[in-house]
Amino acid sequence: MKRNLMRYGAPAAAAAALVLATACGAGNEADADGEGGSSDLSGELNGAGASSQEAAFAAWQKGFQTQNPDVTVNYDPVGSGSGREQFIAGGNILFAGSDEYFPDEELADAEERCGGDVVEVPVYVSPIAVIFNVEGVDSLNLSPETIGAIFSGDITQWNDKAIAADNPDADLPAEPITAVHRSDESGTTANFTDYLDQASGGSWSEGVVETWPVKSGEAAEGTSGVVSAVKNGQGTIGYADASQAGDLGVAKVQVGKEFVEYSPEAAAAALDASKPTPGRADTSMALDLNRTTTEAGVYPIVLASYGIACSEYESADEADLVKAWFDYVISSEGQQAAAGEAGSAPLSEQMSADAKTIVDSISSKE
Repeated sequence: MKRNLMRYGAPAAAAAALVLATACGAGNEADADGEGGSSDLSGELNGAGASSQEAAFAAWQKGFQTQNPDVTVNYDPVGSGSGREQFIAGGNILFAGSDEYFPDEELADAEERCGGDVVEVPVYVSPIAVIFNVEGVDSLNLSPETIGAIFSGDITQWNDKAIAADNPDADLPAEPITAVHRSDESGTTANFTDYLDQASGGSWSEGVVETWPVKSGEAAEGTSGVVSAVKNGQGTIGYADASQAGDLGVAKVQVGKEFVEYSPEAAAAALDASKPTPGRADTSMALDLNRTTTEAGVYPIVLASYGIACSEYESADEADLVKAWFDYVISSEGQQAAAGEAGSAPLSEQMSADAKTIVDSISSKE
């Protein structure tokens, strides 16, 4: 089933989790200047999921450490699909990060795990960069049709006439293209293929998928794996969360008659055209995105990574920890921290307020 992905938005043991934050904060405990405050919270909170959030977590770590020194948050960046699987399995995984909302075929299992509605709120909005490493090429323009053909394996040389037509001043080498894709189940892949499915004009025919369907090219695990493969290769191209593109070349993408460079502002502009996904619970902020927009200044290859939780937990301690975690992450302080560290687009005031209403409704069965 094809879906337009975008939104408003066995469990891993704690010992295996990557510790990305050592404190979890209740934003209302901080003073008005964000200087931190005392907290009665304590314990351990375990999550897993999207690797795209790693850079943002580094920023969130600092804020949480200040506000809640007695809480440890463990997050294993195993990818969106695996994170959702671990969340459904339950155990000690109380929240997940995912670069797509729950597919219909998984949602029922998640609701069964939670014993009720599932929380899906955006916590991280970022462009997906088309990164490249081609000797002698510092700037690159690509149309959606050309991007689709490259990643389908139909355009195989850098001096192909389709690439040359959009880059008349570039010295394109007559060397093979190595297209790098994710080897793991990935929400970034789902968002990227959703863009290709909508915008490529048919040059991509594999639909919207989390697991890469084309046998050509090179596979790499996780966002960091794709970035490393592109950086250490030659004639390489890939897709990755823009916050981790580093010093690699990043293509400008054709939108209408112009080629648009990625930026947090251009990514945020894409959300303005989004619509709520029909048929979801009141605790979901899932959105569908029109990736074929021709509006100036919009960068359409974008993801909004969700924070996933239950609307109700078995114990008050679990509910309090999860609520505090998300309350800080979606706060202005948390969003600005992520923007500074990861180059993400902060949630709008309205989106943050809507997310907070949902987070505040998280409760326990006790």
